[in-house]
Amino acid sequence: MSQTKPVLHGYFRSSCSWRVRIAFALKGTEYDQVPVNLIKDGGQQLTEQYKTLNPMQQVPAVEIDGITLSQSLAVIQYIDETRPGPRLLPADPKARAQVRIISDLIASGIQPLQNLYVLQKIGAEKVQWAQHFITRGFQALEPILKQTSGKYCVGDEISMADICLVPQVYNAERFKVDVGQYPTIKRLNETLREIEAFKVSHPSCQPDTPEDLRA
Repeated sequence: MSQTKPVLHGYFRSSCSWRVRIAFALKGTEYDQVPVNLIKDGGQQLTEQYKTLNPMQQVPAVEIDGITLSQSLAVIQYIDETRPGPRLLPADPKARAQVRIISDLIASGIQPLQNLYVLQKIGAEKVQWAQHFITRGFQALEPILKQTSGKYCVGDEISMADICLVPQVYNAERFKVDVGQYPTIKRLNETLREIEAFKVSHPSCQPDTPEDLRA
């Protein structure tokens, strides 16, 4: 395993970048950040230079241990398997499956339908579009979490599911979805937001956070 610090190419408000920041923070892994502004210059992720890092021209891309990884869940699982610190996926196969269900529901079933690229294509109806798909996803997620959660999404240990949940609730609030309709989601999010790893990785305090959005 390389002794060189990992490099995260990401964007302060990207859910997928935020997930990776949380994972690094939970593991206590130091890393460097290279901002990729998804709006400036028509989107810096669309350059030929960035395309060599991530052919899908999305964030994040993570240079780590001599390889470059993309897709946030794959990155999180690699970090979990190669870095010491708390497990991000449970040892128990049933609990691990539950973590993956929740993570995939968010990362495949909600977030891609309301990400920047899609909303730019939708145009004027983008807020209603985002609200619809977040609401649809949360209506499925709430009863699942009611069954699986303890203190956190699955039992009483923080996992990849929690890493996915917090950025998605942040997006829901940005798009004026009433999170109060989902008491389990709301409770878990409020608990997780108080944890240091979630605080330091928050979009309001990243190197590329605009001054007017800094906390």
